[in-house]
Amino acid sequence: MTPTDVFLTALIGLVAGLVGGLCGIGGSIIMLPALGLVFGYHTPDGQPDPAATEHHLYMASAMLVNMVVAGTALRTHFRAGAIDRRIVLRLLPPMAGAILIGVVLGDTLPGRIPELVLIGFLFLYAAWTIFTSIRKLPEPTPDQQRATTIRVGSIGFVTGFGAGFLAIGGGIIMVPAMQLLARVPLRRAIAASAAAMCVASPIGAVMKFSRLSAHGLSWKSALMLGLSMALGASIGSPMGARLTHKLKLPHLRLVVAIVLAASGLKLIGVV
Repeated sequence: MTPTDVFLTALIGLVAGLVGGLCGIGGSIIMLPALGLVFGYHTPDGQPDPAATEHHLYMASAMLVNMVVAGTALRTHFRAGAIDRRIVLRLLPPMAGAILIGVVLGDTLPGRIPELVLIGFLFLYAAWTIFTSIRKLPEPTPDQQRATTIRVGSIGFVTGFGAGFLAIGGGIIMVPAMQLLARVPLRRAIAASAAAMCVASPIGAVMKFSRLSAHGLSWKSALMLGLSMALGASIGSPMGARLTHKLKLPHLRLVVAIVLAASGLKLIGVV
């Protein structure tokens, strides 16, 4: 990697960490589109690659950074008293198992397919964010919470599969699901997402790195890319986590949603 590449990837990590800590997401929905837009997809001889094989490389590096985003944000959520250990313990077992299934299935497909699914998630996340910005969901009271083992475990499984298949931290799935299905308050859902990712993301990252050679990709390249982004993410993530507990978030998240939707349109060639 050139010094310019290191700077650009660190900047991507900084933005991803800030948004990830703010919104309770791993940051991959920032990193993966940004890597594709900045560096593109190429074959070993430097030609454009319509199969987007390098997306698997970007996925591995993003999963590595997800650990940093979640870990650094977790300290802030812990100090704020937002972590419910019972919810986290119900999330983890199904999430850890499902993330392995997602990685294995995703590796059987060309990189272009997970990329297109990711773009679909960008649009879904943008739509959800716009909806909740216009029509704010009421915060449930403690007696309204429905964080049962079955509900939370099911959310963990679906989140883990999505995290493994798409190399996302999982918050993009978990946070809305925890609000709608388990009636968990927003800040507590964000904190639970960060805590669960601290355990599940390393499992998925190790599996993804171990399978890169099957695509003719180097784990060393993914490691260098991930470390560069992690440098920026380690600064941005705690900043975003602090903002979660201090700011009124709807308008900030609305801006993020619009930017992500525009990125998705750019990746599919619409703009």
